[in-house]
Amino acid sequence: MDIPRVSWPASVPEALEEQERLARRVRIGPPARKVRFLAGLDAAYRPAVHPGTAGDAACFAAAVLWDLQAGAVVEEATASRPAAFPYLPGLLAFRELPGLLAALAGLRRAPDALLCDGHGLAHPRRCGLASHIGVLLGLPSAGCAKGPLVGYWEEPGREAGSRTALIDNGERIGSVLRTRTGGHPVFVSAGHLLDLPAAEGLVLGALRGHRLPEPLRLAHHLARARAAQAGR
Repeated sequence: MDIPRVSWPASVPEALEEQERLARRVRIGPPARKVRFLAGLDAAYRPAVHPGTAGDAACFAAAVLWDLQAGAVVEEATASRPAAFPYLPGLLAFRELPGLLAALAGLRRAPDALLCDGHGLAHPRRCGLASHIGVLLGLPSAGCAKGPLVGYWEEPGREAGSRTALIDNGERIGSVLRTRTGGHPVFVSAGHLLDLPAAEGLVLGALRGHRLPEPLRLAHHLARARAAQAGR
């Protein structure tokens, strides 16, 4: 798929300013059309040989395109880029997006929506990785994270499909969703061009017996495999 050229901030203040600018462009609402092809996105890292050396660590990104109708993988792509931006809570997008965009560029078919291992609105500035990439590409996006970044919640019921509200400053920013009976929940939030019910629907519609929806789970394993292979 075609990916626009992006210039990346060189400092934390620049990144914060860019994130606040992008947050103003986020649009939340029901998706304009039905989502069939969903891209799961995740990244893994090869540690720096000399910790603290800029560019020495590498980010290995994976994109797995999943057909929600057929319940099958359509294609997958990987890419690696230097992890040039520091690891800072709330600014993960600037570290991972160069690799994730490169992986998406390797897909022959453009996805209808994106599902990220990260957050959308469930973010201090309401612009997590899922919102960031959705705005950049003009695509519906959602976040499905294994842990929270901000907000408070009550534990959902034990049964699969149970959910509770994730709240920050009186605003619902996502859902704490149980994807397996008795398993740990995931933290789901809308990113861009869809709403929370649609984000939850994408996660639930792509489950195949695991905690994570299948395209995200497969992207996770693919990215880790690439990072491990490069480290040999």
